[in-house]
Amino acid sequence: MSHRLANRIFKRYSQAFKQQVVHEIESGILTIDQAQKRYGIGSNSTIRNWVKQLGKHHLIAQQVRIETPDEVNQLKQLTADKQQLESALAQAHLKIAALESQICQAEKQFGIDLKKK
Repeated sequence: MSHRLANRIFKRYSQAFKQQVVHEIESGILTIDQAQKRYGIGSNSTIRNWVKQLGKHHLIAQQVRIETPDEVNQLKQLTADKQQLESALAQAHLKIAALESQICQAEKQFGIDLKKK
């Protein structure tokens, strides 16, 4: 195994070179595959690591939410209330459907129109 490592060539790239490659990728001049072929870089993962480390993706605004414990509790309560209201609404819809079905049955059975116009 040490014989294999002895024959392997390890390339070191300068910081300026890495930044140039990342800049070309981020500006759309090259894709990662094109950069790998153009500059003879060993693998795509090497370039992806450079983009992750040196790229400008970290400058994109990210939303950070800071909440007090009271706000967290309030959010949990509101979520529970919402679920309860949704459940009550579903029950109301079922009740309405059942009552409409009973009205239809009564209309058929007695031959009269029970719905208001």
